[in-house]
Amino acid sequence: MKKVKLGEDLEISKVVHGYWRLNDWKLTDSQCLDLIKRSMEIGVTTFDHADIYGNYTCEELFGRALALDPSLRDEMQIITKCGITFKSENRPENDGHYYNTSREHIISSAERSLKNFGTDYIDLLLIHRPDFLMDPEEVASAFSHLKREGKVRNFGVSNFLPHQFDMLQSYVDEDLVTNQVELSPWNVENFENGALDSALKNRIKPMAWSPLGGGEIFKSQSIKAIRLREALEEVRVEIGAEGIDQAIYAWLLTHPAGIIPVVGTGNFTRLKGAVKALDYHLNRRQWFKILDASRGREVD
Repeated sequence: MKKVKLGEDLEISKVVHGYWRLNDWKLTDSQCLDLIKRSMEIGVTTFDHADIYGNYTCEELFGRALALDPSLRDEMQIITKCGITFKSENRPENDGHYYNTSREHIISSAERSLKNFGTDYIDLLLIHRPDFLMDPEEVASAFSHLKREGKVRNFGVSNFLPHQFDMLQSYVDEDLVTNQVELSPWNVENFENGALDSALKNRIKPMAWSPLGGGEIFKSQSIKAIRLREALEEVRVEIGAEGIDQAIYAWLLTHPAGIIPVVGTGNFTRLKGAVKALDYHLNRRQWFKILDASRGREVD
């Protein structure tokens, strides 16, 4: 699989494996390692995390698996996020649920992630959510410190609106290399609010979390879900995909912004299916048919 260039020294796989549900998969360390190895064998070398995933457990679970074969580290890219806190038995020092993008929190969170993963560096650190109390000078200072120390190599954001991205970029010395946002036929908000236009303007590749709409497209009996399934099935047949999940990934991958889907599954067959979607391309009629099904109306 050809890699996607995000930063000066960062190339990631076109499909990213998301580990936000790792704790729910109930894998042993060796089983987790096997999943990591099999993912890398099919070209999925980039793994997405956040400090809070799995009630603050997923990073450490991944790190325990990686410790069984540390040689894999040089061939993979680790992404993680920080900036959200909540009360947890795994973080007894936390006093509530809120956003924290202070210099102290960003640095301490990144250093804890390094310990959890058992690695010397993080390939890409994202601010998880826009913080109403964000002081961009503090964020810039934290990024510069982590970069200088060699602890984090690249930086980005998640769930930022275009003006929020531009504001933070104006303060930080390092280029923000991505914005990870929710993108799927189920939720087209970030197609409409300028997030992808911002990515194109800034020459960055956006990442898509929940690309299958959290499963609602498959299980909901709402009019919208039924409408989407019908449109996706029609397109699936036309492009020769094996399932409508591949049609969904192909819909995202067709967009000129170069969307990178984050596939959060512990099922290796489903991950392979997402990679297979790289072989498909939708024409304009097919792409807009799915968009129209989502919105319940044709374009003007």
